[in-house]
Amino acid sequence: EDAEPDSVSAVQSPGGRAARAEAAREWARERIARDGGGEPARDGAGPGGQGREGRLAEGVGEVPVAGDRLLRSPAAMESMEDGVATIRDVLGAEGAAVLLTERDGRLVMGASAGTAAEMPLGELSVAGLGPAARAGSAWVAADASDPTAAALKARSLAAAPLESQGRLTGLVVAVSSVSGRFTEADGVRLGRLADEMSLSLEKARVGELERSWRGWLSFVAEASDLLAGTLDQERTMALVAQLVVPRLATWCAVYTVTEAEPDRLAYVWHADENRADGLRELLEHAGAAPPTDVPGPWTGLATAPDDVRAAAGDTAADQVYAFPLIARGRRIGTIVIGRPSGDRFPRSAIELAEELSRRAALAVDNARLFSAQTAMSSALQRSLLPPGIPEIPGLEVAVVYEPAGEGSEVGGDFYDVFESGLRPGGPAPATRWRFAIGDVCGTGPEAAAVTGLARHALRILAAEDMSVPAVLGRLNRLILGEGERGRLLTLLHGEIAARRRRDGVTIRLTSAGHPPPLILDVDGGVREAASPQPLLGVFDGVEFHTDAVDLRRGEVLLCVTDGVTERRSGNRLLGDGHGLERLLAGCTGLSAGAVAARIQRAVRDFGPEPSNDDVALIVLRAS
Repeated sequence: EDAEPDSVSAVQSPGGRAARAEAAREWARERIARDGGGEPARDGAGPGGQGREGRLAEGVGEVPVAGDRLLRSPAAMESMEDGVATIRDVLGAEGAAVLLTERDGRLVMGASAGTAAEMPLGELSVAGLGPAARAGSAWVAADASDPTAAALKARSLAAAPLESQGRLTGLVVAVSSVSGRFTEADGVRLGRLADEMSLSLEKARVGELERSWRGWLSFVAEASDLLAGTLDQERTMALVAQLVVPRLATWCAVYTVTEAEPDRLAYVWHADENRADGLRELLEHAGAAPPTDVPGPWTGLATAPDDVRAAAGDTAADQVYAFPLIARGRRIGTIVIGRPSGDRFPRSAIELAEELSRRAALAVDNARLFSAQTAMSSALQRSLLPPGIPEIPGLEVAVVYEPAGEGSEVGGDFYDVFESGLRPGGPAPATRWRFAIGDVCGTGPEAAAVTGLARHALRILAAEDMSVPAVLGRLNRLILGEGERGRLLTLLHGEIAARRRRDGVTIRLTSAGHPPPLILDVDGGVREAASPQPLLGVFDGVEFHTDAVDLRRGEVLLCVTDGVTERRSGNRLLGDGHGLERLLAGCTGLSAGAVAARIQRAVRDFGPEPSNDDVALIVLRAS
């Protein structure tokens, strides 16, 4: 209930930092309102009024306000120091002090002057205050019979409560070593001074509260940006732990829930690196992370064996909180944070850790889903590529394939090199081979379906000894038959046959809407090797033909997809102004593998940004 669901979803939406910051601001406003960050009480309901006495009388010993926030505020400290100096001057007291309440009811020193600087507080608490304090009014003690005077070792005392929105924040006291030093009039004057100080401390408290939440707000916004900036699961969990430590806790551990392991200790981070290994050992031997849907204390460290606890030292006695990681209605893990036993978790740290756990859960789940999608896409992509490249006598073959992006989608480029033709005689060596390089329009499952159709159809139809033009005509009809599921396909398909004198190979190829293949001769000249023909999946009844190429010893045939020719750098493309031809001309004398590597490197280096298109190329060199 600490954050509205749409606030969390805004953090994950494409709105970016502004949406995340607005959600964080709304979260901070809710916390400030819950933490009592409203305006100070005024008039009759304020300090010194009738409403004050009535509210304090109802629960002065039950709902004290923690003074730690005031001790962190420079404005509050200045107000208290000025106040005790004024009290000494006005009442002529030997000593004066401001005592602040803690959440457990104890009273701690806020500021002091004169003999009060050496005043022992002992076990003085809200519960030990006298009836006048419980009535919310100032009082005077003429001797040490008063509980407060006795606790402070004073012979006489004047005191008045400090109040904030109906709750006790502390006391102002004037003390003397002489019995009967203060009169009722002194008590009235001290009450007025306490009223003024209450207003000033309330203003300082609200200012410190707002400053603190502005800091938390900045932290939440920054954490949201960082978590949204990665889709790597391991890195996300490491980032969560390092966001928690040391700002919210001394150490942090992240558990994940999988089908194989209900609670796996995935990451451990300690502010003291020397204790990280001992902490991991302790957590591995402790009880499993609590399978709870709500945050709360965790006592799992106490279940570890004695020798492991002894090796962990003081860490074994740390106070620990567990926060479930819940995303899309299911628990995907747990964040466990710890602090030394004497360093309690403030409420703000617990609330912030809870908010961070919600955002971390979505980030971890998004990273997990992305990893699963990437693994599935990689498996599908591998299934669309050939298992291997056959050895072709008299010909060097090199291939390159680089999918665009981070591998989360299946690309539309593909290539294949395989034996072809019927061999009635049985295991005789192959005398013909076929190659293909193509580019399906689009990416994703739809493109993958057409890629799979094309690659397998090419092999099956070649095994039926269909000619290259006949294969393309049949494949064109198959794609058109897919209807709306079909995709446009550019394809370069050819058949390789050895020459009788073994001085190279003969290639008959067809370029259906594909970037033209280039031939590099031994003298460094470059020329196109095929005439353009219609791409597949557009018109029915297209008649294709082949172009014959004699690839002699030392000559190179380069076949690429448009991921090479259309590689962008600003407004320039790699293929502009015969850029690919010049690049190939510089490869004279290189092996097929070296040519492929140089083209690949040139494509990568051409632009400052990663390519947004798949890159595939086949290099054939007669040897």
